Amino acid sequence: MKKHILCLGDSNTHGYCADPADCADHGIRFNEDERWTMRLQTLLGSDYLVTEEGLSGRTTVFADPLHEGMSALEYITPMLMSHEYLDLLIIMLGTNDTKDRFAANAACIGIGMARLVKKAMATECWGGRKPNILVICPPHIGDGMVTAPGGAAMGVTCPAKSRELAKYYQEQCALLGVHFLDAQELGCEFNRVDFMHLTNRGHKTLAEALAKAVPELV
Repeated sequence: MKKHILCLGDSNTHGYCADPADCADHGIRFNEDERWTMRLQTLLGSDYLVTEEGLSGRTTVFADPLHEGMSALEYITPMLMSHEYLDLLIIMLGTNDTKDRFAANAACIGIGMARLVKKAMATECWGGRKPNILVICPPHIGDGMVTAPGGAAMGVTCPAKSRELAKYYQEQCALLGVHFLDAQELGCEFNRVDFMHLTNRGHKTLAEALAKAVPELV
């Protein structure tokens, strides 16, 4: 049976493209050859099954008063059960949690991630094996986001909070005994249009880094 890897994330897992010139199809979503999840599938080969679960606007635990269904905490149990059995769950969330309307600092966002991870660990989707989870901290939101299209709705505190997330995520992952990667340190880049979505090259960089890491985790 193939090793099953499930990727839970937001628009950067769904593949939103803020710069149509950066996408082969010139659309608002990177295609299957460009998204990091599908690049990872290609690099890992036929012994693996990589499944996408990306939703634009998704948070770790925060219910969005403007858009319904954004909290991963409310969705994760049926999602995990629908994809059982899993060999590895990859979670890359946090960019949307920095929005001003959630009034959560980086430490609180870290606690939210820990709560989400605990729920995933307690879900019976692991086939009797120890839960295997990798948390990826997203790259830093650029300061240009504040004045970019859509930036006003995000809020002026987002860039600063995003720069602090890795510290708290790493602490929580160590306490929970799950794996951690910092996409900023991997060199994954956000675009310079909205400053909060991966470029084509950023997707490629993330996929290549994970293709090296994943076989050692499953």
